[in-house]
Amino acid sequence: MEIAIKTQGLKKKYGGLAVVDSLNLEIVKGEIYGLVGPDGAGKTTTLRMLATALVPDSGHAMVMGFDVVEAAEDVKLRIGYMPQRFTLYGDLTVSENIDFFADLYQVPPANAKKKKAELLKANNLEKFSNRLADELSGGMKKKLALACTLIHTPDVIILDEPTTGVDPLSRRELWRILYSLIPQVTIVVSTPYMDEAERCSRVGLFFNGRVVISDSPINVIKSFRRELLEIKCANMREVRKIVAALPGTLDVEIFGDSLHAHVDFAEKAKIPIEAAASAGGFVIDSMQKISPKMEDVFISILKVRK
Repeated sequence: MEIAIKTQGLKKKYGGLAVVDSLNLEIVKGEIYGLVGPDGAGKTTTLRMLATALVPDSGHAMVMGFDVVEAAEDVKLRIGYMPQRFTLYGDLTVSENIDFFADLYQVPPANAKKKKAELLKANNLEKFSNRLADELSGGMKKKLALACTLIHTPDVIILDEPTTGVDPLSRRELWRILYSLIPQVTIVVSTPYMDEAERCSRVGLFFNGRVVISDSPINVIKSFRRELLEIKCANMREVRKIVAALPGTLDVEIFGDSLHAHVDFAEKAKIPIEAAASAGGFVIDSMQKISPKMEDVFISILKVRK
């Protein structure tokens, strides 16, 4: 198992506050590693340090065997970095934007021409190659940004919330493209979407500048040691308070049009929950035991640590 990225004691402070706090992380070559966590958890700062856009205060980070501080130029040659606000040139066409980044990375012209053709096809941008970047939809701009990131054939690509603000179809298309790159490329991606986190080879939950759990999505979900009840009812906020006060209820969260109650024993909890709701003047429309999802696990972990 070869390591593409390794950090040891990586730290970055802003105004005395440790945004990334003694981070130890290993990312294996050829995997998609997802960074998830609340705003301010340290995900973007971590990615910026790995991309050499930000210098750590202490600790070490190695990318493809090169130190991000001492060998920053070597790292830059081997990575593609797509920040949240990737800068495209709106007055250049799709083709011209890709050419610009090929020149920036000093890709030999023959290689650049071949690679550009491959990227245009893979990103479904061929028929838009002469369109100005400013005239593209949000999803197409993201695809163009990804093409520019890949033009020099990097070993590692670092993507900071690449699908934020795009429609579901474009999100699916971007992930299709990412999957097509594995295992030749190692991908590190931050995402606010739990369904995307479940598509990664492994995920790391960031909280207060540290990774509190790092494992495959299936193992993360298996770490949930409680049972979960999905409760559907009117007046969810009032019912939530009633359920939360019952013995054996560890947590209750609102998920869309239902409540998710974390309990010791799901079947045993049903009768007292229904009785307590009825006593309060509320009706339970349905209640069933369900399997936890990534979001349930992460909320549970974060609540314990707050």
